[in-house]
Amino acid sequence: MSMSHSPSSRLRSPRTIMLNAFAAAALAALLGGCEHTQDVAEAPVAPNDYRLRHPIAIKEGARTVELFIGSARGSLTPVQRADIANFAQQWKREATGGVIIGVPVGGRNAVAARDTVPEIQSLLVAAGVAPGAIRVQQERLADPGRLGTVRLIYPKMVATAGPCGLWPEDLGPAPGRNYRENRPYYNFGCSNQRNLAAMVENPADLVQPRGETPIYSARRTTVLDKYRKGESSATVYPNANDGKISDVGKQ
Repeated sequence: MSMSHSPSSRLRSPRTIMLNAFAAAALAALLGGCEHTQDVAEAPVAPNDYRLRHPIAIKEGARTVELFIGSARGSLTPVQRADIANFAQQWKREATGGVIIGVPVGGRNAVAARDTVPEIQSLLVAAGVAPGAIRVQQERLADPGRLGTVRLIYPKMVATAGPCGLWPEDLGPAPGRNYRENRPYYNFGCSNQRNLAAMVENPADLVQPRGETPIYSARRTTVLDKYRKGESSATVYPNANDGKISDVGKQ
């Protein structure tokens, strides 16, 4: 009995079957890739504005003055008395709390430092600090052989920024949006913000303007009177050229 083979079965060689299998696998991989495409999440990008990357914060800090008292003295020097008077003036202007007098305990000058406390208190009160706002506390030294200082402390508002010197990314070619979009590096502008925070006289000026002071009515009256007469309202200084070192601009 003979078996007949159809033309289609004769054409299905092993090579054809292998090619069909590879084609089916490639098509499945292609379709699978189309169905599961997703964006790769990148790290959050810092703001371009350095004032947002390194904001200046208003916090409560402290002002401290240290007085070095010799072990055989027991009193203040004229310079130290002047420092205490200036400290009291600054307290009246910017303090947010009372004054703390830190007295060293356990050092070789502990007795002499303790003897200066009544004099310090009297100088503070004479300069305008309320007696109830002064508190004395003891500060034990870790090293008894060290010369302890009498510390005057009061809380105040301070402006701070930073820390600086942070380099989360390399400045050279690197993957990510910072390099592709030519964004400023993270540490850019930090030192400027930190210096501004350290130099500002009143931290509140960074948040809101101060109130206007009363006008100088005498000068305003003089200027308006000259304006009504059609005269120049500029200030004329006698002997204005005496301080010049050259003849440029002299009349």
